[in-house]
Amino acid sequence: MLYEENEILIDDLPKDYMEVNFGPHHPSTHGVFRFIARVDGEKIVNIEPIIGYLHRGIEKIAENRTYIQFKPLVDRLDYTGALNNELCYCLTVEKLMDLEVPERAQAIRVICAELNRIAAHLIFFGSIGLETGAFTPLLFGFLDRENILRLLEMLAGGRLTFNYITIGGVRQDMPKGFYKKFNDFRKEFPTKLKRYEELISGNEIFINRLKNIGILKKEDLFNWGASGPTLRGSGVKFDIRKVEPYSGYEKYDFEIPVGKNGDVYDRYMVRMEEMRQSLRIVEQAVDSLPQGEFQAKIPKVLKPPEGEIYLRNEGTKGEIGFYLVSKGEKNPYRLKIRTPSFSHLNMLNFALSGTYIADAIVILGSFDTVMGSCDR
Repeated sequence: MLYEENEILIDDLPKDYMEVNFGPHHPSTHGVFRFIARVDGEKIVNIEPIIGYLHRGIEKIAENRTYIQFKPLVDRLDYTGALNNELCYCLTVEKLMDLEVPERAQAIRVICAELNRIAAHLIFFGSIGLETGAFTPLLFGFLDRENILRLLEMLAGGRLTFNYITIGGVRQDMPKGFYKKFNDFRKEFPTKLKRYEELISGNEIFINRLKNIGILKKEDLFNWGASGPTLRGSGVKFDIRKVEPYSGYEKYDFEIPVGKNGDVYDRYMVRMEEMRQSLRIVEQAVDSLPQGEFQAKIPKVLKPPEGEIYLRNEGTKGEIGFYLVSKGEKNPYRLKIRTPSFSHLNMLNFALSGTYIADAIVILGSFDTVMGSCDR
């Protein structure tokens, strides 16, 4: 058997345990992810996460592309939050080049990042409904996500991978019709979000499936490198937008929602409240959008000075970080990417051991992983 060579692990398993395969093509694994669960009846004894089914070598490709040529590929990491990926990569290169981005471009970037955050959380809302046996939240979540994608389509022309945020600013200015469309959205969305919470947040069956399930203490999350809503669900008030502000986030007034118990329900509620806070940020950015240029002047061929840098931002699922090494050439010498989904999947055995199979699906769903950002 797969684990016979590990005598310690075999000794810890019950004699009559059974192995159950989940994935790599299972709806509840949120992508091409496989894990082998060793179960004693309905209870999971331990699991072995297996990634690599979506490996595309993005980090290696960076060494053979110019800085600008590589940028569209970062959209393909966490494709539910592509604009946040773009923003982090561009901030990293700009920091290395000591390049100043116009204030108007910074505000537009914030608008893009927060609208994309809402869209990503709406996918989570629909998915967590599916995992607890409710199909309606998925339909509602995608309906509102469609309204956001229409707004982003006006800016970027794309609907999933945008290639809109560029090194030095954004690719084009905000169109005139955006303001009217956004005003329609800002009037409707808070009411819809309230209805969605009435639909399942107070539902007795939903609460019983999520409350006191998958409780994670903040000390353990620190050890495993957790971040984003997964970390904040356990009561840790840590948000990179507040701790290390970028793109002018220090100018915007917003709260950091946190949970109390660290269970799946808290991680769900944190994301629901984050959607309200993200809309609050976008409203402030749109209402105070400064005049001026939307793109800094940069050379056609970028050659950042020799050096290395690590820069992070608050992605839709947690900390996104780019570690970039430059030798002063037109291509990066090395590029390594830190994604939250990879860290969260690494702690899956810790989080799922001792739980039941039905709860394991809900706990995995509460991490909101995307496999494109794991298999880099």
